[in-house]
Amino acid sequence: MLGIAIGIAVMVVSICVVLGFKHTVRDKVVGFSNHIIVSNYMTLQTADQGHAINANDSLFKALSKINGVKHVQRYAEKQGVLKTDSDFLGVLFKGVGEDFDSTFITSNLIEGNMPQFSMQKSTNLIVISKNMADKLQLKVGSKVYSYFLSDDDVRVRQFKVAGIYQTNLTRYDETICFTDLYAVSRLNGWTCNPDSDRYEVTGCEMTVCDFDSLIDVEERVIERINKTTDSDMNPLTSMTVLDLSPQTFSWLDLLDLNVWIILVLMVCVAGFTIVSGLLIIILERTSLIGTMKALGARNALIRKMFRWLAIFIVLRGMVIGNIVGIGLCLLQKYTGVVKLDASVYYVSEVPVEINIPLIILLNVVTLLITVMVLVLPSYYISTIQPAKAMRIE
Repeated sequence: MLGIAIGIAVMVVSICVVLGFKHTVRDKVVGFSNHIIVSNYMTLQTADQGHAINANDSLFKALSKINGVKHVQRYAEKQGVLKTDSDFLGVLFKGVGEDFDSTFITSNLIEGNMPQFSMQKSTNLIVISKNMADKLQLKVGSKVYSYFLSDDDVRVRQFKVAGIYQTNLTRYDETICFTDLYAVSRLNGWTCNPDSDRYEVTGCEMTVCDFDSLIDVEERVIERINKTTDSDMNPLTSMTVLDLSPQTFSWLDLLDLNVWIILVLMVCVAGFTIVSGLLIIILERTSLIGTMKALGARNALIRKMFRWLAIFIVLRGMVIGNIVGIGLCLLQKYTGVVKLDASVYYVSEVPVEINIPLIILLNVVTLLITVMVLVLPSYYISTIQPAKAMRIE
């Protein structure tokens, strides 16, 4: 019973931790780049932010009406340098407007607040990462100059730090800061004027309703957008977050293999444990088996009785294992007692996600496999002779 309980507890904890880790890291990557990006073909092929598209209302509505799309937002990007009196840092300015879904960044703010960025004017506010703030010795309310190079021309802007975020994704925390879409478009020499229905931006970010349907939605976007042009005859194309960050998602997929290895090992351990336990019970009850056979009991009836006894032990062990496993997951979820090195694992504490349907499926499969392995050792009962067995004390 203890062996079954430990096996179930390990499997439950493993599934909850891996699910929590995968979804936490995935959501952080998606938070910066969303699920699908529609942009100028040259931008996605060359990583050059100098190619714009006109994301006017017509294109915006066309993207919003694609089945499976939950939200669409415009964005513009411009590389620049943040400079203080003592240091400087190259960053990527990401301009966003009123349609920007700030839920992710707001949830990761550690100081200040997320401003209401605009597509019609510049507020001269920026949101930077803690990594940038530490390197440049900035804090909320600090003013910092930024320098932008464009066609042998240097443009200077002064921004005020409105908020500081921290996601622990070094790749993004070291490079991305947020400001007004209007400001970035102007720095690129583009027009962003809602009155004339011109939104020259780097692209549009799309959020899908369900991440599991990302590939299906991507196919609809490809059919609707790819190899077409905007109103200015700029070629359009799309790319998913899976294509933008292939190394991250390949690494996360490898975690599934680890879980399968753990599950197979634990099921094998549980199976051997209950098989050996059943054989011990049969050997200890040899005299009883001989008496029952002498009284006319058939082998099938005796095997059935011992199998039910073993199943009862398995069920008790599974109940204990589930209580322990789910209890440990709840403890970690609400207390965060187990910490991690955020610079290595991208999270500061072990994330857990309790998926009840998956845990139920795990228990059902484990029970079925255990019942199946009980069939063979129960046939040992057929070899017991009543006359010999009844003399065993």
